[in-house]
Amino acid sequence: MAPKHCGLCQDARAILKRPKTGQQICKDCFFYVFEEEVHNTITEAGLFRPGDRVAIGASGGKDSTVLAYVMKTLNERYNYGLELFLLSIDEGITGYRDDSLKTVKRNQVQYDMPLKILSYEELYGWTMDRIVSSIGKKNNCTFCGVFRRQALDRGACALKVDHIVTGHNADDIAETVLMNIMRGDIARLGRCTSICTQGEDTIRRSKPFKYAYEKEIVMYAYFKKLDYFSTECIYSPDAYRGHARSFLKDLEAARPSAIIDIIHSGEAFEVKEEIKAAQKTQRTCRRCGYMSSNELCKACTLLEGLERRLRETVISSLLDPPAARLADKMLVLISLIVTVLSRESKIICR
Repeated sequence: MAPKHCGLCQDARAILKRPKTGQQICKDCFFYVFEEEVHNTITEAGLFRPGDRVAIGASGGKDSTVLAYVMKTLNERYNYGLELFLLSIDEGITGYRDDSLKTVKRNQVQYDMPLKILSYEELYGWTMDRIVSSIGKKNNCTFCGVFRRQALDRGACALKVDHIVTGHNADDIAETVLMNIMRGDIARLGRCTSICTQGEDTIRRSKPFKYAYEKEIVMYAYFKKLDYFSTECIYSPDAYRGHARSFLKDLEAARPSAIIDIIHSGEAFEVKEEIKAAQKTQRTCRRCGYMSSNELCKACTLLEGLERRLRETVISSLLDPPAARLADKMLVLISLIVTVLSRESKIICR
């Protein structure tokens, strides 16, 4: 059987089939249509203005690495006039994040972009390793998600950027729609498909890959031979999102358009005015100064829980029988003191 020609240029040999459309095309045409679709997403949503300082949330993974490469390519091709930065968050996960940050540092050189790295330990006095050792693996993704979102805002503030872009792709957004349906979270369901979001005191965030399939991002990275880190987080296998992901993959296998269809369904949802009115007014967290709908923001609420657990551990240790080693008790006590002092000494970027 003769090799098929590209469905677009009709000249080169087709070497891949697009998961999104089923079209058989050549490598160069795939690069072009992928980049043009992202460009159309950016321009139709009016995401940027000339002169914007834009931070790319960089983890070293396939999504953020391809995003950095494509943003640089489109910025130069279409003269967006953007000043691009890489912004990474070090959650403190040994054997995962420390390795992926090495990839980000190589990307910094490869793409010639300034890089800013902020750590949970620096901002909150805790690493994810310590959090998991304290609370276990159940619900640890809740801590990480809340802390990362706030850390990105603080990093963007330090860089004095106008905008944060993240590598959230179509699969991620469809999964979020499904998760909010399963949770019955109507208010969040009404806004989870927004391509651009901004709170009263937060930096503008957007998702240029909103309509880009994860499989196509992987194919782009592979055929472009981009340098990215492919290991999954060691604490994520038990995450609730995994159930939505498995369900979505089954739907995609039966109907490839299911991902985009779910996103469009999410876009069609409208939240009733009484639901909007019931949402709490934004104010300032009394502890850290970050925006919050309550007296404490979600991050500080979680931190207080961790610190309370640590205090209880100290008290329990000090009440142990005299045979317990004094050194063990002193280590726990020192840990508590360091945690409290580190929290009190943070310079909060508001």
